[in-house]
Amino acid sequence: MSHPCLRCGACCAHFRVAFHWSEAEAFMGGTVPPELTERIDPHRVAMRGTQARQPHCVALQGAVGTAASCSIYAQRPSVCREVIPAWEFGAPSAQCDKARAAYGLAPLTPEDWIGPDAGEPVLPQSA
Repeated sequence: MSHPCLRCGACCAHFRVAFHWSEAEAFMGGTVPPELTERIDPHRVAMRGTQARQPHCVALQGAVGTAASCSIYAQRPSVCREVIPAWEFGAPSAQCDKARAAYGLAPLTPEDWIGPDAGEPVLPQSA
């Protein structure tokens, strides 16, 4: 069983992804590719595509709700690293539920985190 986020991608196509500009500057230790960002104000940038009326992060690959992955997973911004999918660690997530609902996807449940062998947790995978 794969990580439920690899069948989803809704958060990447529903929310604006804004963060401090230093995360996209190598000389500051940033890892986000600057060409994938756009300036919001003097202090913040956003992932391209996420400021649109219908957001869709430029780094999102695949189809929302079917097969989705982040093309810069290892370099993703802090705000993406902070997103906690519902029930991954035993708690609900209103943010996850809201994004999934926007795409007609059912909320994740604790059962979505159990692997093919009963009781085996699903391990996160890099996309």
